[in-house]
Amino acid sequence: MGHGSVLSFAWLPWAKMRAAHGPTLLTETLVLLLQGVVMRTRFAVVALAVLLPAMAHAQAPDLKWGPAPAVFPPGAKFAVVQGDPSGSNLFTVRLTFPNGYKIPPHFHPTDEHVTVISGTFLVGMGDSIDVAHALVLPAGGFITAEANMHHWAVARGQTVVQVHAIGPFALTYVHLQDAPKASAQ
Repeated sequence: MGHGSVLSFAWLPWAKMRAAHGPTLLTETLVLLLQGVVMRTRFAVVALAVLLPAMAHAQAPDLKWGPAPAVFPPGAKFAVVQGDPSGSNLFTVRLTFPNGYKIPPHFHPTDEHVTVISGTFLVGMGDSIDVAHALVLPAGGFITAEANMHHWAVARGQTVVQVHAIGPFALTYVHLQDAPKASAQ
C-alpha cells in the first residue's frame, strides 16, 4: 500500500458515513465533535484562570523581612522563604544588601546555592576580597559554593539574593577579625 492508501484508510469511516447518510450527517457529526472540543477548551481556560493565581501566590510568598542574623555585617536584611535555617533540612532564605555591602571571606559546612533576584552580586573564591577577579552575577545569575570553600561577596547596587542549602545554616569567617562584633561574642 502506498502513502495514498494509508491516508484513504484513515478516512474510510468518514467516507462510509458520508456515502450511507449523505453530507449533512457528516457535517452535523463534525460540528458536534468540534463543539465538544470547544467546551473542553473553555473548561481548561476557566480552570487555569482559577488555578494560576493560587500557583503564582505559591511562587511569591509574603516575606517577613528583618535584620539579618548577627553573623552578617550590619546593613543586610533577611527573610525566610521556606524551611528552618537552624534545622537539619532544606531551607531557602533571601537577603537584601545595600550598594557596596561586603561579606568578607568565609565558608559553610554545606553547599550553598545562590540565585541573584535583583541587582548585581560579585562573588570570588579565596581568602581575600579581590573585586578585579570577581565573578559578576546579574539578576538571574546562579552560583554554588561547595562546602568549606572559602568565598566572599560584594553587592553592586541594591541587591537581593536567594540562598538555599541544607541546614543548619552556619557561616565561619576565614579571618576572625572579619566577624561582626555581635557574632564573635
